[in-house]
Amino acid sequence: MNDFSSSLSIAASGMEAQASRLRHVSENIANADTPGYRRKMVAFEAVVQDGEKSGAVRSGKVRLDPADLTRILDPGNPLADENGYLDGSNVDLVTEIADAREAQRSYEANLRMFDQTRQMAQSLLALLRR
Repeated sequence: MNDFSSSLSIAASGMEAQASRLRHVSENIANADTPGYRRKMVAFEAVVQDGEKSGAVRSGKVRLDPADLTRILDPGNPLADENGYLDGSNVDLVTEIADAREAQRSYEANLRMFDQTRQMAQSLLALLRR
């Protein structure tokens, strides 16, 4: 049964990490038009237990995308400089949508693994009860 619980915890950690990633992607999309906003990126780290990799993952530190901010000409904007330009965001909606799709598919794959492991454990318990 230890293998079943290990599989469940690995799948759950993957779902939790992808949910975190999806939260940051949706935050990026929501702030795509916010002047000066930098895209947030999250990396995953392997979970180490007793000096060995457990197979589980977790969200690492959130990093800001170092890419240049877009320059927008808007002389009427109070945030504009003396030349009428202001810094936009560096969020690319196509990239964010692709990241959201990847996170969704990874989440669904982990969910299927979780469900299949749960079904196998239930089948094993049903066999042992006979």
